[in-house]
Amino acid sequence: MSDGVKVVREGHVLEVTLDRPKVNAIDVPTSQALAAAFQELHEDKDLRCAILTGGGDKIFSAGWDLKALNDGEMSLDNWWETDDYGFGGFTGLTENWALNKPVIAAINGLAIGGGFEMAMGCDLLIAADHVEFGLPEMPLGIVPDAGALQRLPRRIPHNIAMEMFLLGRRMSAEEAAHYGLVNKVVPKDQLMDAAREWAASIAWSAPLAMQSVKEVQREIECVPLEQAFHKMRTDPMPTYRKMLKSDDAAEGVAAFVEKREPNFKGE
Repeated sequence: MSDGVKVVREGHVLEVTLDRPKVNAIDVPTSQALAAAFQELHEDKDLRCAILTGGGDKIFSAGWDLKALNDGEMSLDNWWETDDYGFGGFTGLTENWALNKPVIAAINGLAIGGGFEMAMGCDLLIAADHVEFGLPEMPLGIVPDAGALQRLPRRIPHNIAMEMFLLGRRMSAEEAAHYGLVNKVVPKDQLMDAAREWAASIAWSAPLAMQSVKEVQREIECVPLEQAFHKMRTDPMPTYRKMLKSDDAAEGVAAFVEKREPNFKGE
């Protein structure tokens, strides 16, 4: 355990648990510890995906540590420049433009403020059925600028996002699933089993193909369709280019033709 972050390797999967009682709030050292975990995921060729969850079953994360902010341990003005939040920005996920390996959020409880923004930085979101999402920044005189303002209106209808921003109303897991904000809702006692099942499926697949999906999606997001095709064909996307001529691509095709299980090595 380092600054409230527990990291466990299970084969090709890295399990990251934010366990900082009482509310899994995130100060600068905790963000750095999360970022270090995701940097390990990024750099270790044997790791293929990660699961991010919170300790307990009540709170995934309450976001920014407001006590640390009030005590002067964190800055508000130009906070992204003043404090070093680690590889990938706040929580290691909200501004991580290098991480191509998938991260599954196993949301075990309330995802509030920066905790909600951390979840939206993941690629797949599984929520326990009692989970709620909220952005309570307005009464604090601040805004959710670590990902919610940028991502939420792209994930759900604009006016619903504005309702969460301006009125601070919470959204249930079921409503979030209705809008496609989360992929799946499960009973809380099935949460980690569901996340591990998905992680195992990802870890079995060809790593370069999985990583190419994130790389290409990041590069073509919000780009008009014709231009998106052009970017894929001409822009430097090293993982995608490597995948096209990889041994794994040849192995996958051969295994299909030969009606056997492929043996992917990430090469």
